[in-house]
This record gives sequence, C-alpha cells and structure tokens, in this order.
Amino acid sequence: MNPGARADRAPRLVRPYAVTGGRSRPTRNTLDLITVVRVRHLPPPPVAMAPTELSPEQERVVAICRDGGLTVAEIAAQLSLPVSVTKVVVSDLVDGGLVTAQAPPPPTHLAAAYAQQTDALLERVLDGLRNL
Repeated sequence: MNPGARADRAPRLVRPYAVTGGRSRPTRNTLDLITVVRVRHLPPPPVAMAPTELSPEQERVVAICRDGGLTVAEIAAQLSLPVSVTKVVVSDLVDGGLVTAQAPPPPTHLAAAYAQQTDALLERVLDGLRNL
C-alpha cells in the first residue's frame, strides 16, 4: 500500500483552540445545548461573512443546518467537537449573519405543573424504596 494513501484516509486532528482561533467563549451567551440553529434564507446583511472566509467547521455547520434546524448539541455530535467549541463556531456564524439561533421557549404553566407532579411521584417512589 502506498504510504501517501494511508495519510489521506487518516482522520484529521485539529485542536479545539485552532478551530476557535484561541477563543474559549462564544460572543453570544444565549447559546445552550437545546438552542436551535437554522441557516438564514434571507439575503445576509452587508456585514455577513463571505463563503470563502468560512472555516471548514463553519462550512459544515451551514451544510448540516441547511435542510432544517439542529440543536447545538446535535451539531457538536455531528462535528465531533466539544460543545464549548461548537458554541464559539455557531456564535461566529450568527454574528456573520449566516445562521440564526433560536432559544427554546420558556417553560409554560402546564410544563411547570407537570414537573411538580413528576417530582411528587419521584418522592413517593423514593419513600417506598426507603421503606423496603
């Protein structure tokens, strides 16, 4: 086998600080694991990044989010990157106007009531286990 052929198939190892340009924090603190990221279908604003300025990771985020929204956690899994690094990449894309990031809706009154019922049920189960 040709030694050069093996090098072509070897996985590329890029350190997280190289992906983020040495930054450890995203410019947007509103990104969390369940923030939904979507590609903008409107013409980008004048300050948007040109496609040639995108890193390979940014290009991949745009490609995988093109057909529908993905959460930050799903993007991190598909890129095989830590969530903290993914947040920096996504926040740069949001700042460049290429994607939007929509925070999950706040819990509703029904969700809060459901959580209270679930907590009560778990307390009863725990009490039952202690009595065994």
